[in-house]
Amino acid sequence: MFTVMKLAHLILTHTNPDQLLRLVRKLAHEDSDFYIHVDRKSDIKPFLPLLEIRNVFLIKNRVKVYWGGYSIVEATVSSFEEILATGIKYDYINLMSGQDYPIKSTQYIHEYFSDHPGKIFMHYLSLTDEWHEAMPRITQYHLVNYHIPAGRYRIEQVMNLLLPPRKLPDGMVAMGRSQWFTATPDAIEYLLQYIREKTWISRFFKLTWAPDEIIFQTILYNSPFRDKMVNDNLLFLDWSRGGANPKQLNMNDAERLTKSDKLFARKFNMDKDSKILDYLDKITS
Repeated sequence: MFTVMKLAHLILTHTNPDQLLRLVRKLAHEDSDFYIHVDRKSDIKPFLPLLEIRNVFLIKNRVKVYWGGYSIVEATVSSFEEILATGIKYDYINLMSGQDYPIKSTQYIHEYFSDHPGKIFMHYLSLTDEWHEAMPRITQYHLVNYHIPAGRYRIEQVMNLLLPPRKLPDGMVAMGRSQWFTATPDAIEYLLQYIREKTWISRFFKLTWAPDEIIFQTILYNSPFRDKMVNDNLLFLDWSRGGANPKQLNMNDAERLTKSDKLFARKFNMDKDSKILDYLDKITS
């Protein structure tokens, strides 16, 4: 039996307000609210028309986000805090990018979460046993978060030569992969409380490359919430081209997207290929 699920979609974005507007309209539902974090480096004015849509809110405490740095963790944490501070009783908080798009109908998405109450949907791999190439992120020293104007890489080399390898405190098992996930408010509150109380974790991950892909999985995997974690963030990604970013999806991917059991996919660029979004609208209407 379908139980009403109230969702909060937290969307991190920095560009293309028209595509973001399309995403919000597509996911609009009487039991959905939208919280938009616009990178503080971006002009907020083009995003203001979003406020004309029902249940859309702009995150007030905006953070300047820099790729690979701890700032994206700060932006996510700040946004989670604002959502929880509303006092609205959500069943799930869904963290996504402005370049994501649903590949299932909005009703299907709500029914899916209704069928899986209390679960946490994250993609996670063990850095020790599975995601070996990510180990240097946590064992070596990275200064991307400190915006050193010149000589950063040289300083990192010297630090990694002279200092002992870094190690997660408290015997934590390092887990990670994709930064995008869907979790229950109690799991989100646990994350926030852990980061507030365990001050070492911020210090540790400020010296980590792309900490947003590791910190949240690591905290929850080493917590009482481990049994609620489902190793699937419900997001279709194509990493076939290698590199630091997934392939941009287009009409050539239409069949795979249709057959996928995921709820969302990334990444899309409406300015380069809007036909794939038109197609997804058609099959999920």
